[in-house]
Amino acid sequence: QAQLQESGPGLVKPSQSLSLTCTVSGGSITTRPYYWSWIRQAPGKELEWIGAIHNSGGTVYNPSLKSRASISRDTSKNQITLRLTSVPPEDTAVYYCARSQTIAAQTLIGGTVDRREYDTWGQGTQVTVSS
Repeated sequence: QAQLQESGPGLVKPSQSLSLTCTVSGGSITTRPYYWSWIRQAPGKELEWIGAIHNSGGTVYNPSLKSRASISRDTSKNQITLRLTSVPPEDTAVYYCARSQTIAAQTLIGGTVDRREYDTWGQGTQVTVSS
């Protein structure tokens, strides 16, 4: 059974870049047919899908975040990395990595998240954007 663990800085200043890492154990990130997503939840808001990387290495993004988000992987370390540039305070949230076999159309279009689509989640990491 795969396990996911997020890590990264807890505090980032506005306008800086944010980098988070998801370390996967108990399974390879190249195993098909999986997507590895980054998802966040801001205080008082619904889950928001940021983007995903497929086991083949291809990436897809939430259109509203595509200009600032970049997802990559290191297969030698079995890690997925999220980078967000020019972060505003509104990027304050708990950030999760999660695994699924598909990405729903409503997720690709609007960034909505159906928890039932994901079979494995990390515990999440808090990121605060503040000066």
